[in-house]
Amino acid sequence: MSAVQVQADIRWAGPRALLIDVDSLESVLALHARLLKGPLAGQIDVLAAARTVLAVFDSRAHARAARAVVEALDTSPSENASSSGDPVRIEVVYDGEDLTEVGNLTGLGADGVIAAHTGQLWTAAFGGFAPGFAYLAGEDETLTVPRRSTPRTAVPAGSVALAGNFSAVYPRRSPGGWQLIGHTATRMWDLDREQPALLRPGTTVRYVAVRELIEPAGKPSDNPAPDDAPNPADPFLEVLSPGPQSLVQDLGRPGLGDLGVSPSGAADTAGARQANRLVGNEPGDAVIETVLGGLAVRAHGELTAALSGAGAPAGIRSAHGERQAPMCAPFALHDGESLHLGAPGSGLRTYLAVRGGINVPSVLGSRSTDLMSGIGPAPLMGGTVLPVGVVERGRLVGSPESSTLPQAITSDQPVILRITAGPRQDWFTPESRSALTTQTWTVTAESNRIGVRLGLAAATKPLEREQTGELPSEGVVAGSLQVPPSGLPVLFLADHPVTGGYPVIGVVVPEDLPIAAQLPPGATLHFVEVDPPS
Repeated sequence: MSAVQVQADIRWAGPRALLIDVDSLESVLALHARLLKGPLAGQIDVLAAARTVLAVFDSRAHARAARAVVEALDTSPSENASSSGDPVRIEVVYDGEDLTEVGNLTGLGADGVIAAHTGQLWTAAFGGFAPGFAYLAGEDETLTVPRRSTPRTAVPAGSVALAGNFSAVYPRRSPGGWQLIGHTATRMWDLDREQPALLRPGTTVRYVAVRELIEPAGKPSDNPAPDDAPNPADPFLEVLSPGPQSLVQDLGRPGLGDLGVSPSGAADTAGARQANRLVGNEPGDAVIETVLGGLAVRAHGELTAALSGAGAPAGIRSAHGERQAPMCAPFALHDGESLHLGAPGSGLRTYLAVRGGINVPSVLGSRSTDLMSGIGPAPLMGGTVLPVGVVERGRLVGSPESSTLPQAITSDQPVILRITAGPRQDWFTPESRSALTTQTWTVTAESNRIGVRLGLAAATKPLEREQTGELPSEGVVAGSLQVPPSGLPVLFLADHPVTGGYPVIGVVVPEDLPIAAQLPPGATLHFVEVDPPS
C-alpha cells in the first residue's frame, strides 16, 4: 500500500502536549501506530480519537521538537500492526431496550439493525470514558443514530450500544447516553489478562448474534487483594477515621490513555513529593491524600512521618498525653500513638507520608486510587490496615521546609492560575475568550479529583461558543478547561477522563496544577494567559 501523507493541523494542548487534527480515521490510526512504533523524544503518551491524535511529552522542549517532526511525518496505514490478524469475535444477544427505537431511527427495523450490526467489520478507533471502553467505527454509516436525549444513570456491564456512527460495549456498570441494542458476556477489561483491554486502536471486531450467552467463570477485579495478610511484626498504619475522603496516592500511571485509564496520582504532586522528601522516601512512593481534615491513624511499630500540602492542625495522642505534629517537617510517630488532623486553614488536600511508603498492592504499575475508573486501592475507611514498606538504607530524613503552597487560599483574594490558549479556543466568541481571563470565577461544591467545577462570581456570565456544532471526542490533558453547554468551565485534575466531547478553551500550565488542586469550594480565581510554546 502506498504511503499516505497525514494532512495535520497541529494545535497546542497545553505547553507539553500536541493535538494533531487529521483528515480521516485511517490517518488517525496510521499516525497513532507510527508514534507507538517509534516514540519521539520525551513522549509519555499517545491517544487516538475520532479525528485527532493527542501526543503528550515530559517537557515543553520535547513537545516543541516533536511538533517539527510531526509536521514532516509520512505514514502508511499498513504500519498499523494492531489491525492485523483475525477479528475479535463478540457474541451478542440482541435484546437491548433501545433496539426498536434504533430500528425506527434508521428505518431498518429491529431485524435490519441486527443484520447491519453483524454484517460489517468494526474497527476500534480510540478508547476513553472508562477502562476497556472502545469506540468502534463501522464500514458504513447505516447505523448512525443520536445519543439518547436523557442519559441513563446506570447502564449494565456488557451492554452493546450505538451512538453517532460508533458502536461500543460498556465494560462496567456506569452512566451512559448511548442507544442499547443488546448485551454480551465478553470481558472488555480484565486485569488478569496480560493485556487488560480486549480492544486497542486498530483492532477489528465481528459481532455475532446468538440466542444465549455462556458466562465466563469468575469475576475480574480492578483492585486485587494482597496475596497475604500483613505480618504483625512489620510496621503498619491503622485508619481510625478517614475524614471526608482519604485515598492512597503516588505519582500515578501515565501512558495508558489508549486503555481509557487516566494518569490519576496525587492531585497536588508538589505536596506529595514534599511529604516523601521529608521522610527520606522516593518521590513516587505512596502517601495518604486526605481532604478537609478529619483523618486519624494509629501507628503499629515505630514510624517517621511528615505532613505537607494544605496546612492543618495535627495532634499526636498517646497514653502519656498529647503533643502537636508539625507541618512540612519530619516527626516521630511511636508505636501505639495516633495522629489526628483538623480542618486546614488554607487549602483543601493534606498529604501524610511515612518512611518506607504505604505498601499496598500496585495496579497497572501504580498504588493510586483512580475515582474515575475505580482502579486501585479502595478509599480508606475505619479499620483499613496500611502496610509500611521497608526503609532503604542510606536514605536520609529531610530538614523542615516551607509550604509548597505559593499563596494563602482564602475567599478574600482570588488565586491566580496561568493558562495557555486551548486547542479549541477558536470555537468561542472573542468576547468569551476575553472574559475567560477578565472575569472572576468561583469554585463550586461539585468539584472533586476529576475536575474543579467553576461557577459565576458577581457581574460575570457564562462563556459562549462561536461554533455550535458537535465536537468529536478527543484527548485531553490535566489542566484542560473544558466548556460544556452551560458555559461554565471545568478544570480537569488527576482523575479526568482521557477523552472529552466539549471544546477546551484554555489549559492551566502544569506548574500551577498543584495550587488548582488545593482550591476549596467558595475560593475565587483569575486566569492569566501566558505565552504559548513557540
